[in-house]
Amino acid sequence: MAEIDKVFAGSIPAFYDTLMVPMIFEAYAAATAALVAATSPRTVLETAAGSGVVTRALAPQLDADTCYVVSDLNRPMLDFAAARQGPDARIGWRQADALDLPFDDATFDVVCCQFGAMFFPDRVAGYTEARRVLKPGGRFVFCVWDRIEENAFADEVTQAVAAVFPHDPPRFLARTPHGYHDVARIRDDLRRAGFADIKIETREEVSRAASAHDAATAYCQGTPLRNEIETCDASLLQYATDLAAAAIANRHGNGPVAGKIQAHVIVAAG
Repeated sequence: MAEIDKVFAGSIPAFYDTLMVPMIFEAYAAATAALVAATSPRTVLETAAGSGVVTRALAPQLDADTCYVVSDLNRPMLDFAAARQGPDARIGWRQADALDLPFDDATFDVVCCQFGAMFFPDRVAGYTEARRVLKPGGRFVFCVWDRIEENAFADEVTQAVAAVFPHDPPRFLARTPHGYHDVARIRDDLRRAGFADIKIETREEVSRAASAHDAATAYCQGTPLRNEIETCDASLLQYATDLAAAAIANRHGNGPVAGKIQAHVIVAAG
């Protein structure tokens, strides 16, 4: 993974939260929140929280005396999430690296991480840290995207943007968000981190946007794909976005659009 893949700054958090979150993240946030809340945990850690979609789904389901720590490596995203959430005495906001958590051993009943593990430079180290801070019997709940070919808009955007830069096509979406999808590899990484009880469910959902333009803008300007496009040629950002919108519209129509998304939902313990 390139360093540029981890930069969520400038206008990216706002585009990400207003366009990308409702389009692809909310359905999985509901599933993640339900899994976390199912055992009525007293202490919860969320890593790689992004703009807070899981936080907003999970907080209403937790008991009044639950301690909920929400963390992210990226300060602009964490600040955006905190501002969206509003005051809640149960929630503490902490800038933290999921590979080097600033918490004592056996602190949390549940650690959750929605669509963050793909960004870990060392997944075994990240999983080992999650296991370290879990109490005995605690659970690690997380999601990763399936391969890009199973995710319609992401695949179409990637192909469209590649046509703008044929000699150095931006591959952020395929390389990072959709680059860690092999179930056997995920199981092996979790076992190497010390987890013994591993359940993986592959879930298909429907991605929806008000228009092809909104879907293209979400991917091209609300993710680090924007950084990669601007590194190639910043003057072509809008052109690349428009070309991606045309590709989505050609496949899904000119009005509200819907396309397949697919991810793995994982619960690890032991």
